[in-house]
Amino acid sequence: MVVKVLVVDDSGFFRRRVSEILSADPSIQVVGTATNGKEAIDQALALKPDVITMDYEMPMMDGITAVRHIMQRCPTPVLMFSSLTHEGARVTLDALDAGAVDFLPKNFEDISRNPEKVKQLLCEKVHSISRSNRRFSSAPVAAPSPAVTPTPASSSYGSPTPAPVRTTPVASRAPAPAHAAVSTSGAPKRKAYKLVAIGTSTGGPVALQRVLTQLPASFPAPIVLIQHMPAAFTKAFAERLDKLCQISVKEAEDGDILRPGLALLAPGGKQMMIDGRGAVKILPGDERLNYKPCVDITFGSAAKSYGDKVLAVVLTGMGADGREGARLLKQGGSAIWAQDEASCVIYGMPMAIVKAELADAVYSLDEIGKHLVEACL
Repeated sequence: MVVKVLVVDDSGFFRRRVSEILSADPSIQVVGTATNGKEAIDQALALKPDVITMDYEMPMMDGITAVRHIMQRCPTPVLMFSSLTHEGARVTLDALDAGAVDFLPKNFEDISRNPEKVKQLLCEKVHSISRSNRRFSSAPVAAPSPAVTPTPASSSYGSPTPAPVRTTPVASRAPAPAHAAVSTSGAPKRKAYKLVAIGTSTGGPVALQRVLTQLPASFPAPIVLIQHMPAAFTKAFAERLDKLCQISVKEAEDGDILRPGLALLAPGGKQMMIDGRGAVKILPGDERLNYKPCVDITFGSAAKSYGDKVLAVVLTGMGADGREGARLLKQGGSAIWAQDEASCVIYGMPMAIVKAELADAVYSLDEIGKHLVEACL
């Protein structure tokens, strides 16, 4: 099946180059281009693409505003291009909140220097997000609140009507095999966990916000977070989470000590391990590993250091990172939860956990935060 793509960027060079890269893939068709956010909305409505690539800084209307309107009027998976700066990270996180599914660094030098690598990565991203769960890619981050009745989107290009907030739990679409003992509802088993470890990738920034904002400041267990993200982004993401959450959140540094009510985010481009004293070790990223940070590495170190006292959660994301680390945790007696298919943006990493029969429970995204509180308090 051919994936139809709309390319949006005010740079003529970048539009042409992205279009050329995508068109070289026989299973991708560039159906149109746009030079600003207003054109992007019009083209999205007219062409109904499967995926939109979106720049942020454009004349007439910026990319984030365009994403909000598109999610209101014709929800479509959006891949944002962003600069590898602190400000670029902040803008990208705003775009993900607005409904974008994923992002790629906008680096003209890489396009010229490593055309094959750029082509492979861009085409892989387009294919993967074309299969994303659109209903959830457009859901805003919000604290639990009464259900909101959807209202018509604004017909102008001014401020769009806020998207409805989904607060009711959804049933799992991906139950484990009948012989696997997996809970999909009800309160989890309480235990004196010494660590909560959460791993995620595509869709993770929004998912982590929705989970962590449900935790009270008195949450008794230390937390480590492993999010696939570039080095320039994790500090800004940790700062954002810290402002939104009642618990404290910071980018992990070598020598940090785990403590209750603190979540440590693995720094991008590096690996995070936990030792038996509760100290964090930050190691250089290994070029032989696909992911920096890697969920498997952090989970594996937690299994060695904490035995059966870990509660690990695998959220939305492509691939299977976390499965082997979860296997080690499971062998040591720790608990493994997976996000259900219906609430995932990309049902890859959680599916790997469920298919390997490692999940003790499968919960919707809106249930995970409250169940963490029930399990640990």
